[in-house]
Amino acid sequence: MGPTPGYHLAGKPQYCSLRLVAFLLIILLFVFFGAGVLSPRMLMLGTRQEGAGMVYPQPKVLTPSKDVLVLTPWLAPIVWEGTFNIDILNEQFRVQNVTIGLTVFAIKKYMVFLKLFLETAEEHFMVGHKVNYYVFTDRPADVPRVPLRGGRRLLVLEVPGAARWQDVSMRRMEMIGSFCAQRFLREVDFLVCADVDMRFRDHVGVEILSQLFGTLHPGFYGAAREAFTYERRPQSRAHIPRDQGDFYYMGAFFGGSVAEVHRLTTACHQAMMADWANGIEAVWHDESHLNRYLLDHKPTKVLSPEYMWDEQLLGWPAIMKKLRYVAVPKDHQEIRHR
Repeated sequence: MGPTPGYHLAGKPQYCSLRLVAFLLIILLFVFFGAGVLSPRMLMLGTRQEGAGMVYPQPKVLTPSKDVLVLTPWLAPIVWEGTFNIDILNEQFRVQNVTIGLTVFAIKKYMVFLKLFLETAEEHFMVGHKVNYYVFTDRPADVPRVPLRGGRRLLVLEVPGAARWQDVSMRRMEMIGSFCAQRFLREVDFLVCADVDMRFRDHVGVEILSQLFGTLHPGFYGAAREAFTYERRPQSRAHIPRDQGDFYYMGAFFGGSVAEVHRLTTACHQAMMADWANGIEAVWHDESHLNRYLLDHKPTKVLSPEYMWDEQLLGWPAIMKKLRYVAVPKDHQEIRHR
């Protein structure tokens, strides 16, 4: 016996209307509960505003179980050995045909470190990729000749010296920002800003590249934020209160896209000039302003202390699987004051 004539015509509207009602109820429930879960006001539970900054629990690099943090609360990766596959990353960046710029300042007596810096960079830094070494110096005739791999260039940028090493450090932001606008934006895709009194000891490659990256200071990666040597005087533009701060970043290794580095260095230079006009100098100079900037403009990638280490001072703890970029033993007083 066949279906009763008109059965589908009479039943279909009823079925559709029930499904429509159920769908609308689901939407209403999602909106009601989703608004509570996703709204910024709910996300800020447990935080409060104090001055210009937000106060929230400090992210801990080391957990009680001695594991390491691999993702920040704002979902930026923290790069440790074992968290990336370099073969996959190398292929991705080769397809993009990127060129990486590496800036380094060899001013006055710091020229003595440049040869080892460049030689070890050729061995370990961005191997297989195009690199422009930008050497800022007041002694261009003394820049050493180091054999370079194919696709890599050394470009000397003559700049004036300075009476104090602090001035060299602080003027670095101004000069990098200026050259970003003049040429780096046209010549490279990413910019890595490094100190010269270091050497590359192990692989440092495209795993570090991101729109904006900072490097955890080897002396503070396990410390409470109250112990960080931020600038604490409210009169300075670098000021960070004791109940604020994510990590303490090292001024000796940071970078990102050229556009982001341009924004960072320009902002830090402007803040330093504002401090100078008010008769104040941040406790750790450009590094203090870098930390203020990276608190306000969260980095999209954070490098573990593998990428900035001093074995002479800190030994080699088991948590560090590799030491990639390390300090060269030196007499700071002798170098800085000559």
